[in-house]
Amino acid sequence: MARIKIIEMIDKPALGGGPTALLLLAGGLDPDRFEVAVSSAAAGPMVEEAGRRGLRHLEFGASRGPGLRPVTAVARILEAERADILHTHGGYAGLYGRLAARRARTPVVVHTLHGIHYLHYRNPALRLFSIWQERLLSRRTDALVLVCRSDEARARKYRLAPEDRLVTILTGLDVPPGGPPRPAPDRARELGLPPGAPVVGTVARLHLQKGISHLLEAAPRILAAFPQARIVVVGEGPLGGKLRRRAVSMGLAGRLIFLGERNDACSLMTLFDVFVLPSLWEGLPFVLVEAAALGKPIVATAVDGIPEVIDNGRTGILVPPADALGLADAVVGLLSDTPRAAQLGESAKALIPPRFPLRRTVEQHQSLYLRLHRQKAGR
Repeated sequence: MARIKIIEMIDKPALGGGPTALLLLAGGLDPDRFEVAVSSAAAGPMVEEAGRRGLRHLEFGASRGPGLRPVTAVARILEAERADILHTHGGYAGLYGRLAARRARTPVVVHTLHGIHYLHYRNPALRLFSIWQERLLSRRTDALVLVCRSDEARARKYRLAPEDRLVTILTGLDVPPGGPPRPAPDRARELGLPPGAPVVGTVARLHLQKGISHLLEAAPRILAAFPQARIVVVGEGPLGGKLRRRAVSMGLAGRLIFLGERNDACSLMTLFDVFVLPSLWEGLPFVLVEAAALGKPIVATAVDGIPEVIDNGRTGILVPPADALGLADAVVGLLSDTPRAAQLGESAKALIPPRFPLRRTVEQHQSLYLRLHRQKAGR
């Protein structure tokens, strides 16, 4: 039997939740049944990681701006590859990819929403337009995949797709035994972390969604309680320059450290005494499962899929979004009570990763692909 040809497509080849999910899925599919390629708009860290994992990459060119060039570029790839299934991840890939799939007559189209970001747009007209656009595109989409139960509820509320096309597949992560390799002993010194100083850290895209500005607002209170502490931010994004300038203007230079985008982010997390995620909205964030696997005490905001990961008071502490005072007090509380912090970290390690296995995520996608492929072949 010929293998089913699948293209897993995303817009930006950065390192983050969506690209990570795509790579884990593409690399986990049964090679005897599926022939998989990944596609993105350009070269970048995700493309390099795809190469390391032995995954073939297809570049479709610039993805933003007016005109139909991206649609034409993707359609050419779909036709040349004779793809049986196109699976798009994220907004821009979902737009151009699904339009291209219609032009190329690709039999099966799947789209995953890694968080329904447009529901949080400040411009109400743009928000309504985006909802209308998703409804329209979903008419030509065989399955709309949601990554957490809260997103499933929102998709139903806003009627983003017909009921029979909504599929919820929880994000899964492959946690290696013993966790990631630990940084070299001198890594902390290289990063400007004083020996023995408490480290509060996060790994997040520097975007409004992740609420890093509220971590900056919380920083003076944390540092007043623990003057030797350092706050570490791993990640990059459109607000990177603004956040760095603000940190300097607040007198936090050298105490709040921006490390940029790193391919060793998970390893760097082993240096953290407390992991924080101050998001304003989310899907189901990978990074919380990674932090839990490392046994880190977690402080996160109670938004969207986060409470589906964190059991408040048992496997972490949840605070309201945009509440810098609450965030600071929760972090200071854990730094002040190391036995409680250790207990939360141990509970998180024992309870969270087993609930989000990559194997289940891959198997559910494989079942979805096979079912949709059989339905189209039957027609």
